[in-house]
Amino acid sequence: MANTTQYPFQDASLPLEARVEDLVSRLTLDEKVRLMPQYMAAIDRLGIGPYKHGTEAAHGIAWLGEATSYPQPIGLACTWDTELLKRIGSAIGDEARVFYKRNPAINGLTLWAPTVDMERDPRWGRTEEAYGEDPHLTGELSAALVQGIQGDHPFYFKAVATLKHFLGNNNEINRGSCSVSIDPRNMHEYYLKAFEPAFVKGGAQSMMTAYNSVNGTPALLLEDVNRIVKEKWGMDGFVVSDAGDMMGIVNDHHYYETYAHAVADTIKSGVDSITDEFEPVCAAIREALAQGLLEESDLDRALRNTFRVRIRLGEFNPEDNPYEAIGESVLLSSEHAALSREAARKSVVLLKNEGGLLPLNAGKLNSAAVIGPLANIVYRDWYSGTFPYKVTPLEAIGRKLEGKTVAFEDGSDLVRFACADGRALTVENNDALGVKAVLGEGEIFHATDWGWGAHTFISRTTGKYVTTANDATLTAGADDIWGWFVKEIVNVHPQASGEVKLTSWNKRALELRGDELALSDRPGADHAAPLRVIQVKDGLADAVRAAKEAEVAVVVVGNHPLINGKEEIDRPDLTLAESQERLVREVYAANPNTVVVVVGSYPFALNWVQENVPAIVYVSHAGQELGNAIADILFGDAAPGGRLNMTWYKSSEQLSDFMEYDIRKGKKTYQYFDGEALYPFGHGLTYATFNYGNLRLSADRLQADQTVTISVDVTNASEVQAEEVVQLYGRAIQSRVERPIKSLLGFARIALAAGETQTVQFELNAEALAFWDVTRDQYCVENGAYEIQVGRSSADIAVAATLEVEGETVPARDLSDWTRSENYDEYDRLYLDESKEGGTCVVPAANGAWLLFRDAELGAGAARFEARVASIKGGGRIEIRLGDAGGTLVGETEVSARGSQEWHTVACELTGASGRQDICLVLSGNVRISRIRLQ
Repeated sequence: MANTTQYPFQDASLPLEARVEDLVSRLTLDEKVRLMPQYMAAIDRLGIGPYKHGTEAAHGIAWLGEATSYPQPIGLACTWDTELLKRIGSAIGDEARVFYKRNPAINGLTLWAPTVDMERDPRWGRTEEAYGEDPHLTGELSAALVQGIQGDHPFYFKAVATLKHFLGNNNEINRGSCSVSIDPRNMHEYYLKAFEPAFVKGGAQSMMTAYNSVNGTPALLLEDVNRIVKEKWGMDGFVVSDAGDMMGIVNDHHYYETYAHAVADTIKSGVDSITDEFEPVCAAIREALAQGLLEESDLDRALRNTFRVRIRLGEFNPEDNPYEAIGESVLLSSEHAALSREAARKSVVLLKNEGGLLPLNAGKLNSAAVIGPLANIVYRDWYSGTFPYKVTPLEAIGRKLEGKTVAFEDGSDLVRFACADGRALTVENNDALGVKAVLGEGEIFHATDWGWGAHTFISRTTGKYVTTANDATLTAGADDIWGWFVKEIVNVHPQASGEVKLTSWNKRALELRGDELALSDRPGADHAAPLRVIQVKDGLADAVRAAKEAEVAVVVVGNHPLINGKEEIDRPDLTLAESQERLVREVYAANPNTVVVVVGSYPFALNWVQENVPAIVYVSHAGQELGNAIADILFGDAAPGGRLNMTWYKSSEQLSDFMEYDIRKGKKTYQYFDGEALYPFGHGLTYATFNYGNLRLSADRLQADQTVTISVDVTNASEVQAEEVVQLYGRAIQSRVERPIKSLLGFARIALAAGETQTVQFELNAEALAFWDVTRDQYCVENGAYEIQVGRSSADIAVAATLEVEGETVPARDLSDWTRSENYDEYDRLYLDESKEGGTCVVPAANGAWLLFRDAELGAGAARFEARVASIKGGGRIEIRLGDAGGTLVGETEVSARGSQEWHTVACELTGASGRQDICLVLSGNVRISRIRLQ
């Protein structure tokens, strides 16, 4: 497009808002409609080109061709390094510019990253995509990545970061139709808190809403999109819906009956760009306009937000945007490759190092065995880019031990298959080489067991994965495992007879049609053909043999990023695949000098490994430099400095229900978990010893709006240069409410030479110690004492001091005015749902459910209880009791069944309700309560 100024919106000398207003005012209504979908139409008459919102960039540009790859976000979070995240964001933005220049209509500069969702449960299938369980760590790291992506220019953006997924998105099961229950304290202290820094500090210009509902309201309709993100946090960019979600609130949530209603309320709720198919979106908007559900002014508001960003990306004044000068040379540059290696290396977490087995001494070692299913491969996940190259652990270790003996065994079997009666079995009949591989007549398959029945098979003849990609037969024709549906999974079901039965990725039975395996229309192994498995090579035995013959064994285990846990699939458990743990056990028995390297997308329950194996290392799927990063740490070319971004539990039995989003009630994350973790949040060892001392506070007492400087001396008391992550925590010693066991308040990753001492300082504002006071709907810095802790992890506190804060004392509750039921202090067997008359309501999950309002001032006496209620299926009852659910009954009222959203007022007289009291409402039957008052 020629750089001419024909219209005011193209004039860079004019104020931004004047340009935005001019542009939008020149659009016809039909043009406005066609600019609302993700793929924004070109308006040729105005010189406006086509534009696409949404280029995946979670850890490097994805899906557009070869691009520099970085560790998965879970790995980036393990670096605890904001400066590094900013540099990575900048590099991602650089490469985005290159792809944009190649095809600006398709390769947009709106990058869908970072994922800011709180990971309150490690069983989430997308744990790899986010930054962990702590809102402060997530907020600081994601803000830094945003700053890097968007650049430092005061007006122009390099690219734009789209945060996802707002809000309460931490499960894949039924994600498009479920509702998660989040009360005000969890919402403000945990879920919202993680998103705030990326907007307020990072200046993020875009955000994506989540698929799920929150308290009964689909996320893309939440009032917090406008009320908090745009108004309170000041985000003046644009909000996008997730792919297909506008239609999803009709098709999956069944929240509306028509797309016209769905799109109208989506736009009015603050979503500025609809990520559904172009024509259906336009049709729905036109229908909404025709029915009066949507006004043209609603489109104007949304388009102002999107074009405000497009102008600042330099689309209409490329000659003025310094980022326009970024050229092809930055793509896959040596600088970016070095950054990838640095990031991968910094993300490595040393979990255990008993007896100083690590670092390995390459000069003294003569032989090593590198073992395991992840030892000689680098996997990509769904949001990985295309790797320009890949360095496997085996390759990198081999380079460290060049000229020495390095044996490799992946521990997997080689097998042949045959029909139960011994007949040959055809599996591959469409290979480009013309090979027809017949199991039972010589064809051999490399079999990898990923746990929970899921296997992959690679043909020795074709080198390709067995797949059901054609949805008809089992063929050995897939080059890779990378697809939305992982059709290379073959589920193996052992039978008591010694035979096996097979099902496909979607549980369809594999039956025999002649000598060919084909997909049955019937699900389940019961309908599958029995098959014989003939072991050609015992992978475990060969791994053990290699371990015995080596001085050290390095066993690389973990997960495949697309199997047993990914988008739309939550994890079946926290453990390693049983076959992998068996491999570790047998190798360790053969060679006590065993190092276990876990390459994984999420935390694992490594109980036996932790108890027995001397050295354990964790790293995420870290991209092109994975192998080099592992080898650098194993051989001491760098000291490990990564720290865990999540609690690693010993068992899933330590976790409450997967859909429990109340981290306080469910005792989830290090903030509330009171059990014994396998590895605590913030854990990570290194090859140096760091001593902490001389903790001092600039003041031991401060006002609620004041800041204290916290200083601590950290000394490297070893002969090894290394990096330490200094972690600042705080806890309220006394409080009106249950507070976290501790909360992360700050962190600093520092490098210290041998013997060096550094003073680390944190600036802590008293507001960081606040909690959300449900009695007044506001944050409260409570008067009292707080313990300030500094240490190596959440469980390894080295020094502590007490800080007195002159804050507030929460006054007694006033229940004489209408009080939202969600503002309880405590509850049992309740969840939150939507109240159509505004806000939320509490709903009992079982008879005997209750909600408690503490410390209510009833004065000389409250004579009347009122509640806004709704009910179906026989109605219900509310009992008003003093103290707790078993306390004195002072009133009760029946609730008639009128409809789940037919809100009406019920009332009853109260007897004996006076003074300062805890008020408990006990519910039975089917009763919903949105508000209460006692007068």
